[in-house]
Amino acid sequence: MKVNRRKFLGSAAVTVAATTIVPRHVLGGPEFVPPSEKVNVALVGAGGQGRSNTRLLFREKDAQVMAVADPFEHHNLDAFYYRGEGGRKPVKAEIEKHYGETTPNYRCADYEDFRVMLEKEKAIDAILCATPDHLHAYVSVVAMRAGKHVYCEKPLTHNVWEARQVAKIAKETGVATQMGNQGHSRDGIRQTCEWIWDGVIGPVHEAHAWVNAGRWNKHLTTRPTETPPVPAGVNWDMWLGPREPRPYHPAYTPVTWRDFWAFGSGALGDFGCHDLDAPMWALDLAEPTSIEARPAGNMDAEIAPHGEICYYRFGARGDKPPVNVTWYDGGLKPPCPEEIPEGSSLPGRGVLFIGEKGSMLCDGAGGACRLLPYEKTPTYERPAETIPRSEGHHRDWLAACKGGPPASSNFEYGAKLAELVLLGIASLRTGKKLHWDAANMKARGLPAADAIIKEQYRKGWEIA
Repeated sequence: MKVNRRKFLGSAAVTVAATTIVPRHVLGGPEFVPPSEKVNVALVGAGGQGRSNTRLLFREKDAQVMAVADPFEHHNLDAFYYRGEGGRKPVKAEIEKHYGETTPNYRCADYEDFRVMLEKEKAIDAILCATPDHLHAYVSVVAMRAGKHVYCEKPLTHNVWEARQVAKIAKETGVATQMGNQGHSRDGIRQTCEWIWDGVIGPVHEAHAWVNAGRWNKHLTTRPTETPPVPAGVNWDMWLGPREPRPYHPAYTPVTWRDFWAFGSGALGDFGCHDLDAPMWALDLAEPTSIEARPAGNMDAEIAPHGEICYYRFGARGDKPPVNVTWYDGGLKPPCPEEIPEGSSLPGRGVLFIGEKGSMLCDGAGGACRLLPYEKTPTYERPAETIPRSEGHHRDWLAACKGGPPASSNFEYGAKLAELVLLGIASLRTGKKLHWDAANMKARGLPAADAIIKEQYRKGWEIA
């Protein structure tokens, strides 16, 4: 074809202009990550914790949140520590605003049903599950069976049988996994393990963990009986998932679902995977011989108590002696050690190890450790670091998604930690001491625990 000079120059000008306005992310740069190296993440559950996880993923240059699924269009979170708005529409808007700063017209897909999302969004590499507890196992299993890497909030599952299934399927599928007990990736918990393994306090026979959290619904004594209408923009049947139908009530959501046994696991389920983590890791705890939980006040079949104490007994493990571990919440705490300075008290949250040669106090959620009395800490000749330090809880998971080493709270570990927590809840709900047969997943002589160890599932929501 003939092209005259005017047309040629005009075309060249357009080409030059287009080149000068191409965004830097297309041209590359010091922080540019090629799309082929990014992990495409889909969010399942866009409440306060889902939104928090999304914001943490924004910091990772090789992660991209491309879709979100939640049965609620909107959540008002102002009454909770999250503040602001949650739900799929506000979180979708926040995702698009964030990535739109470098990728003009960036679009995030949104769905009510995460299963539809998985079917339609073929580019998804990984799922971040931040639903209420009763959906954790189902979402994780469906995603893993679909070949997706999975990050799931704690507790990993809602019952012991689910914990075993999720760990098994993670191993079978080989996907990268991580449970959302973020303190597991802190330096403090690694230092705690290294000091105890170094023998600084001698063999440990006793450990305590506590948190000052309690029930959200302070005035309810059981399941609500009112039947208000379902708000606009809410697929209540989808939110219920594997649970039998029940009327919508604002006491259930957002956040306050944690109080109800059908959906959550009380304060022990909320914080146990954070604060029993250090004892489990440092003392190699896996299979308790018995578990006995006692509520603070009256107990109800539908709703968690305002507080509880749970006693775990573990036998000898190799060269480690038997150990008793006690959990407290709702403002309850262990006795204050004599080594604590006069006029001081235990913090509102923490972990205490008591050994034959001394004691160690740790901050909650994998926080810093110190010897008792405190003057011993600066003079202690610390052992060499033997546990690799974490690059970050989400960072380690993303690295595993891209073929790196497994994240340290992967589902093999996370399921064992969740099982400890869930056994305490089974004892609490039955009102009985559990003599645990781990191999057969049975509380010996207590058939009432069976329906809590493995719950019933609504048709179509079974875990396979």
